[in-house]
Amino acid sequence: MDQIANPAPGFQRNPGKVIAIEPYRGTVVVRAGETVIASSTRAKLLSEAPYPQVLYIPFADIDFGQLGKTELSTHCPYKGDASYWSVLPAAEAGKDAMWAYERPFDEMTEIRDHGAFYRNKVTTEATPD
Repeated sequence: MDQIANPAPGFQRNPGKVIAIEPYRGTVVVRAGETVIASSTRAKLLSEAPYPQVLYIPFADIDFGQLGKTELSTHCPYKGDASYWSVLPAAEAGKDAMWAYERPFDEMTEIRDHGAFYRNKVTTEATPD
């Protein structure tokens, strides 16, 4: 097996921490103005107290032609290093509006190849089934 173990240091230090990931049962649409950036029936809902829940959308359901990767990177001791993209149709308001953990820690592999959007930078509509 070629996989190298990549455990999250946050969980090693704080084994009681809970981050839940479950399928979102419904449709998620992300827009910048009238432009649809993403549309998915396969999103995942991540819950991590005390933070608001976050919807992660599969890369396959995101229009990367409307995004531009930026230099910003942040680190989470539970998820890994996040990369960022700007939503081009949103201009300055869309700067660094989407993030993704392209190589998450082992405990968070469910969000690999998924992107999340800041709700204050784009319009996110989540319609449950």
